[in-house]
Amino acid sequence: MFDTKQYDDRFAAAVTHFQEELKKVRTGRAHPSMLDGLTVEAYGQPMPLNQVANVVAAEAQLITVTPFDPSNLQAIVSAIRADQTLGLNPSDDGRVVRVPIPPLTEERRKQIVKQTSEKVEDAKVALRNIRQDALKEAKRLKDAKELSEDDQKRVEKAIDDSVATFGAQVDAAFKDKEKEILTI
Repeated sequence: MFDTKQYDDRFAAAVTHFQEELKKVRTGRAHPSMLDGLTVEAYGQPMPLNQVANVVAAEAQLITVTPFDPSNLQAIVSAIRADQTLGLNPSDDGRVVRVPIPPLTEERRKQIVKQTSEKVEDAKVALRNIRQDALKEAKRLKDAKELSEDDQKRVEKAIDDSVATFGAQVDAAFKDKEKEILTI
């Protein structure tokens, strides 16, 4: 019999990845995960920001970044400033990097929603690719006479149901995030 559990796990992983990506989307409130995925040139090689500094949301509109080694301060400031998708302008006092989160304009909010909808499409493409893998495997097993035609149809229905369920989770997460972004 065909085991759909491994594909359900992959669907769940794709949805989890999408939800992690949503956490990085700026909503006007400071959140340390906004700087996740940022790499800093430290000790001659690129390193994740969270490995060279402590990132904290000190206030609703301010993130503070405290480097473990003060010699990395300028590299951290440069890395934050260089990431255009964040649109942040950090400042430092020689010990701590302060990253003020400016309020979002209506135009910027709509632009962020549009960028987020691109992430939705990426997540749905990932789900469709996993679905294709599952259907190819079911067809291979049917061709090898390890799976009957009725079983193949059942597997296809189970996979399609899983895609619909996980697709609905992606849509729900996007709706929540969209509401959060557009709320002033």
